[in-house]
Amino acid sequence: MLAPVGGSKEALAALMTRSSTLKSLNDRCKNLDHIPTPVSKVDGLNSVAWTICPSPPAIPTDSDPRSVVQSSADSRSPWLLLAPLLSPAVPVVTSPPCCLCAEGVHRFQWIRNLVPEFGVSSSHVRVLSSPAEFFELMKGQIKVAKRRVVMASLYLGIGPLEQELVDCLESTLEKSLQAKFPSGLRVSILLDFTRGSRGRKNSRTMLLPLLQRFPEQVRVSLFHTPNLRGLLRLLIPERFNETIGLQHIKVYLFDNNVILSGANLSDSYFTNRQDRYVFLQDCPEIADFFTELVDAVGDVSLQLQGDDTVQMVEGMVHPYKGDRAAYCRAANKRVMDVINSARTRQQMLHAQTFHSDPLLTQEDAAAAGDRRPAPDTWIYPLIQMKPFEIQIDEIVTETLLTEAERGAKVYLTTGYFNLTQAYMDLVLGTRAEYQILLASPEVNGFFGAKGVAGAIPAAYVHIERQFYSEVCSLGQQERVQLQEYWRRDWTFHAKGLWLYLAGSSLPCLTLIGSPNFGYRSVHRDLEAQIAIVTESRALQQQLHQEQEQLYRRAGVVSSATFEQPSRQVKLWVKMVTPLIKNFF
Repeated sequence: MLAPVGGSKEALAALMTRSSTLKSLNDRCKNLDHIPTPVSKVDGLNSVAWTICPSPPAIPTDSDPRSVVQSSADSRSPWLLLAPLLSPAVPVVTSPPCCLCAEGVHRFQWIRNLVPEFGVSSSHVRVLSSPAEFFELMKGQIKVAKRRVVMASLYLGIGPLEQELVDCLESTLEKSLQAKFPSGLRVSILLDFTRGSRGRKNSRTMLLPLLQRFPEQVRVSLFHTPNLRGLLRLLIPERFNETIGLQHIKVYLFDNNVILSGANLSDSYFTNRQDRYVFLQDCPEIADFFTELVDAVGDVSLQLQGDDTVQMVEGMVHPYKGDRAAYCRAANKRVMDVINSARTRQQMLHAQTFHSDPLLTQEDAAAAGDRRPAPDTWIYPLIQMKPFEIQIDEIVTETLLTEAERGAKVYLTTGYFNLTQAYMDLVLGTRAEYQILLASPEVNGFFGAKGVAGAIPAAYVHIERQFYSEVCSLGQQERVQLQEYWRRDWTFHAKGLWLYLAGSSLPCLTLIGSPNFGYRSVHRDLEAQIAIVTESRALQQQLHQEQEQLYRRAGVVSSATFEQPSRQVKLWVKMVTPLIKNFF
């Protein structure tokens, strides 16, 4: 768990980083219970030192609240966004000493101080590998659902494959009405308002027949960012308005089975757009959590009506007509109530030490409905909703990157290589080895797009080249390598990371879900992913094979890569990129 360092200069030095890297975690944790505690500010840096402490007495309790030191407001000029393009400072980040961390997967138990911890058997976790497998699994799960179908995505496409999904939902709802007993099946769909409303035929029109036929069983919620309002909302045209902020969570849930992914509900994601997917089978507590999370976001979203109008839940502040601060406070409370209540439930349900008895206690077994073997895998939901001041995923990701010690290997992948400055500094300043997988221009989702969007792949090439140049200038080419994914007639959308501890040939932790590690994911959009920590060699092997399958189609980036004709970036793109990089 996270606890304050007791005044050791060595420990402080081991955990301290410059202010642009680990900004004050206090502000980002202020709505969390049992939060990490800061040590101090050192040398005038707006930075906080943290450590990992395995001793149970350090756990804070509600009866023994900790005092949180508030950091000074970040008053940096927006022009500092140009810093990485002008004269990037050499990051200096060191990993915590090994003695501060428990061995193996035990070292990650501190995450449960921020979010609920779900212990499961690795036999309930299956890694999927292809879009077709993802699509067929979803259809099959919808057909057998009896109690709930919950789907959160950026949007639902308008093609024949998407219509197949809608038809499956309609068929399952129809069967539920024909049952002898009143139907308990409920369908809840959460999409983004701006993306789901694009065009005359859109996600809304695809779902209207379900709403009209099954009004008591179907709910369609459309999240509208509170940052798109007033003149901005009136002036920014369709498509461009999506750059301000989106609902980006991707969760697909059927009774007690859950799929976490970065894939949207669109035809390319079912055929030739590579993503990542994990299937959690018979995990009722995890399914309950994500149902409640989607319900919470749905409650602060616009509700689609059968006549294609929208309205807010009664008593809820409007996201763009009402007071922005009041709306964000209400949304923060609604989501944090879900996180904190789930964390409390899990602590009560599993009132035992980390990795303890071979079997759950009789009481826990009774609560669970059976006598299940002790978990060998732990699931942590990581939520990021910066508009609502919820930054759990950012805190956990930065801490994981900071802790990665010499000899550890981090395989990090993103479909859109546009890391935040903090993440870039951690990659460059820590001692772990990094293999970063990104999309080649030809498999970028914007490749060949019309208008300004068609220049986005070139902007990513420019960002990639700048980062590669910085790696070379620091002499880090052996420790930090970039690789580009390429596959004929495919696009690339996979994101997440795999962490291999020093001396291990298999990963013990992975992050999988919607975040891309970029500015949008951290600051603009609603995101969710899970950290999977496992002792199971079989599951570790699954994760390793997933990583190898993706990296097998990649080539290592070198200086020669940027000499290719297809990598020549026009001057106007170079000039515009620093101004727009925070919007894509």
